[in-house]
Amino acid sequence: MRRFFVIILFNMLDIKFIRENADLVRAAAKKKRVDFNVEDLLKIDDERLKLMQEVQALRSEQNKLGEELARNKTPELLEKLKELKVKFKTGEEALRELMTSWQKLMLQVPNIPDISVPDGESDADNQEIKTWGEKPKFDFTPKDHIELMTKLNLLDLERGTKVAGFRGYVLKNAGVTLSMAIWRMALDFFSQKGFTPIIVPSLVKRENLLGTGFLPQSEEDLYKTQDADYLAGTAEVATMGLHGDEILELADLPVKYLAFSPCFRREAGSHSRDVKGLIRVHEFYKLEQVTLCAADHNLSVQEHEALNRNTEEFIELLGIPYRTVVNCGGDLGLGQVKKYDIELWVPLEGKYREISSASYFHDFQTRRLNIRYRDGEDGKLKYAHSLNSTAIPTPRILVSLIENYQQADGSIKLPEALAKYLGYAVIGPTV
Repeated sequence: MRRFFVIILFNMLDIKFIRENADLVRAAAKKKRVDFNVEDLLKIDDERLKLMQEVQALRSEQNKLGEELARNKTPELLEKLKELKVKFKTGEEALRELMTSWQKLMLQVPNIPDISVPDGESDADNQEIKTWGEKPKFDFTPKDHIELMTKLNLLDLERGTKVAGFRGYVLKNAGVTLSMAIWRMALDFFSQKGFTPIIVPSLVKRENLLGTGFLPQSEEDLYKTQDADYLAGTAEVATMGLHGDEILELADLPVKYLAFSPCFRREAGSHSRDVKGLIRVHEFYKLEQVTLCAADHNLSVQEHEALNRNTEEFIELLGIPYRTVVNCGGDLGLGQVKKYDIELWVPLEGKYREISSASYFHDFQTRRLNIRYRDGEDGKLKYAHSLNSTAIPTPRILVSLIENYQQADGSIKLPEALAKYLGYAVIGPTV
């Protein structure tokens, strides 16, 4: 077993912190609606500590007896050593089994949500904190993105399903150039915010998903290969893995990446939801903001607000009405301390749809991935804090863009900020 994988399994929330703050962990599980019993972990941890002491005592006794045998090799001592070896081997095997159970429980410990996170069961209980933009008022009967894009020869869902099955799609003509223009616009915009652009693999090793907290909680939503690797649903997974088992310098923080990758999600459990069009697909593309910063709560909060605001500003350049919500406890992942969602207005549904999530984790992910930095004052090693936020996903962004900017003749009048990347301002039948 590689050292990196061992580190992942032994660095979750610190067990000392869990012991000293069992009530906090218990409350975190309740608020996040996570089925986790901290008493089960503490009980098995007591057993683990006791058995470790017993095995260590057997090892010490074995070493002392070996020294005696070097001086005086008698049948009695040889027999005693033989018995000790059997006991030691039995103890080691029992400890190994116990450690496996302990590790599984440690992987399920939820991070502590911020006090400002509202209570709630699901995304229906998320709280709106901001709205922006004026919803379009049409003086004609508007169409949904499927009809608009199909008539403009931008989208072929029928052949997409023929090739890829359920939720398959094919973008065509200006549907392709529009997506690429959005990527280019995002690359320019977020690079100006100090992010280093990177393209990362979507095929990732299991330890990266364990490290970022997507396993074991979300395994049913992941595609798995015959080699036991996975296709990630976000560039965050590979990007966080870049610095696994590394020590950074304080002067190099914050580390800020704008990561691009194809993304894959099985959308398990959502077969009957949002099945039409480009809202919920199995394969898509996403630009993701990922930040590593010093271990300071106030700094994490500032960086979190900045990441979310970056995406808001980008959406404002596109002129699409949106709202921002703060996610309730039941809509947080295992490792998230706090999360915002940005949701875009979809006229034909008469509702807002999520386009971006911004989260911070404190050292939940970096402990698992063993990402540390050397503090400048005393040289002490500390776990960095991690944060991430969607910059922009395609093709989902096209749903709101197309529907909000449709014209009476079925054409699409593009926002000025995007039109300059395309060289034209209107997508019509001749484009």
